Amino acid sequence: MEQAEIKVSPAKRSERRNRLARREALNGYAFFSPWLFGFLVFTAGPVLYSLYLSFTSYDTLSSPKWIGIMNYKVLLTQDATFWKSLYNTLYYVVFSVPLGLIIGVLLAMLMNQKVPGIRFFRTVFYLPSVVSGVAVALLWMWLLDPSFGLINTTLAKFGIQGPGWLTDVDWSKPSLILMSLWGVGGSMIIYLAGLQGIPRDLYEASRVDGAGAVRQFWRITLPLLTPTIFYNLIMGLLGGFQVFLQSFVMTNGGPVDSTLFYALYLYNKAFKSSQMGYASAMAWILLVLTLICTLIVLRTSKKWVYYEGAENK
Repeated sequence: MEQAEIKVSPAKRSERRNRLARREALNGYAFFSPWLFGFLVFTAGPVLYSLYLSFTSYDTLSSPKWIGIMNYKVLLTQDATFWKSLYNTLYYVVFSVPLGLIIGVLLAMLMNQKVPGIRFFRTVFYLPSVVSGVAVALLWMWLLDPSFGLINTTLAKFGIQGPGWLTDVDWSKPSLILMSLWGVGGSMIIYLAGLQGIPRDLYEASRVDGAGAVRQFWRITLPLLTPTIFYNLIMGLLGGFQVFLQSFVMTNGGPVDSTLFYALYLYNKAFKSSQMGYASAMAWILLVLTLICTLIVLRTSKKWVYYEGAENK
């Protein structure tokens, strides 16, 4: 005898689905909660607290004292060193970021060639980007030493007197910009991935139409590489505005504050002068400046970033 078919009403089916959905949601929140707790306690909480401290006078030894916008007023109208550090940082960003983008693309083009041993050269160019920052700073202090550094010693063999790289006001910032190219292998790998993602049939079709290597670069390679350039540009801007380690280890802001970058000045105010409220105000100004520059790049990207298969609106 066949068993009788059990019929379930639509209301019960809907209730069962809702119960399963609630159970899945609870499981999801349970797995998500450790990250959320860490974010609120270790990221969002300190960020909001620093915003509060930026309106206070706080030396870490006594309770914060509310002073309103006085920290911002002093920074923007009375602190000449603040503007000097901002100028140094902008100088570094304006020159190091485009230079890093250009060198990274050129290296990626070279490393994209199909020649014997290319994997070895890719590894060689990438390895410097994974070396510890302090170790790199110490290495470049030796390379740039005006008396016995490798660079000036090599120049002397050709009868050229090298400058005082880190001791000359006119050469200190260019020296650190030159040093920044040491880690260009990291962006080179990203560009290389972008280059290898470009369809080969586009190059074959262009060769049939008589396009040479230069025309292929400007008409195919560069447009299709713009999403990768856009990513590295954003990351370069974020890193450039936060430049700190080089000047901290190699020059301590000298000579004559020529390498006193914004982050180093903020560090000095916070941990050497114990002006945490003042340093918090500096941090929020840096956040706003970085956000403005990033938004400008995002807004203008619609005019120069090309996504294959999508139309720029």
